[in-house]
Amino acid sequence: MNRLQVKYKEEVAPALLKKYEYSTVMQIPKIVKVVINIGVGDATGNAKLLEDSVKELTQISGQKPVITKAKKSIATFKLREGMQIGCKVTLRGERMYEFLDKLMNISLPRVRDFRGVSKTAFDGRGNYTLGVKEQLIFPEINYEQVNRVRGMDIVIVTTAPNDEQARDLLALMGMPFAR
Repeated sequence: MNRLQVKYKEEVAPALLKKYEYSTVMQIPKIVKVVINIGVGDATGNAKLLEDSVKELTQISGQKPVITKAKKSIATFKLREGMQIGCKVTLRGERMYEFLDKLMNISLPRVRDFRGVSKTAFDGRGNYTLGVKEQLIFPEINYEQVNRVRGMDIVIVTTAPNDEQARDLLALMGMPFAR
């Protein structure tokens, strides 16, 4: 079992149970999945850029990403419906906890001028979205092999009924929120 999974079972779940006085252990919020998405807008002109992003996302997540396609045609962006414009990966279980552990303890502190992540990036239903400006913060990415710095969106989906409980869950898990 992963270090973060053990922490959830032994520290986080009992603390949340005590704070919110749930009537059953099934009400305790938990992290369901993590979705990592990279939008490659330049892929319309050069397909190799998408291949590079897929390779990097595979290295970061340890899982092969799905290529996302445009839903609509937008003439100003020279975009046609069905064009490949990005990639995403959904992590659950063991891989999800491994990724979160790496994100919170290794990658986020490597961000330049890091003062913590925003406390307000919750969606109202207990899910948290985090934007990362460059993929270089992850230890698996070799700086010499990167031809373009790309950002990514990381969505943490929880079973929490509201933002307050989700914030407590992530804070107890070790998410470095800004003071």
